[in-house]
Amino acid sequence: MFPVDVFERTIGKFVAIAHSLQLPFHLTGGAISSAYGEPRLTQDIDIVVSPDIAQKRVDDLVQQLASSDFFFTEEVVRKAVRTGTLFQLLDKTESLKLDIYPRELIPGELQRSQKMELFSGIFLPIVSRIDAAISKLIWISKGSQRSRRDFRSMFRCCDSSQHDSIRQLAGSMGMTRLLDEVLSEADEIR
Repeated sequence: MFPVDVFERTIGKFVAIAHSLQLPFHLTGGAISSAYGEPRLTQDIDIVVSPDIAQKRVDDLVQQLASSDFFFTEEVVRKAVRTGTLFQLLDKTESLKLDIYPRELIPGELQRSQKMELFSGIFLPIVSRIDAAISKLIWISKGSQRSRRDFRSMFRCCDSSQHDSIRQLAGSMGMTRLLDEVLSEADEIR
């Protein structure tokens, strides 16, 4: 596990690039699951960026990355931005990996981002609690076992209004049965 200051420095490097490009983003994944539910270890940082801005600014993005501390493959970045698939950045100084998703898993999620103080005095956009829960359901539907426990933990930390919103959104996406199945599972004994 990396010390918190390593995460802060690596995220800061990416945030500087995103701000210089006016590229909307938010943090998501395991680190944010921990903020909304039960803390767990994570070895990378997941970031969603605006697909539209990333496509329009892909040349600038590649140029900024080339002059940064990140190791990347230009062709992979360009293809990922074009197709909305994952690309990875490795911080050469900190040896921490960023998974960058130039797409929204849930339509409009970037507009619903919330600011949270992730490091002392540093507020960053993160995925909303409801979108984080729904994204876990989507990953569960793709076979992620770790997301099952993450979802239950996040759901337990929600209020009744958030439960209703999660159930409604899950229903509109055809995932009500999966939601009920995951909630009925017991967490492993600790």
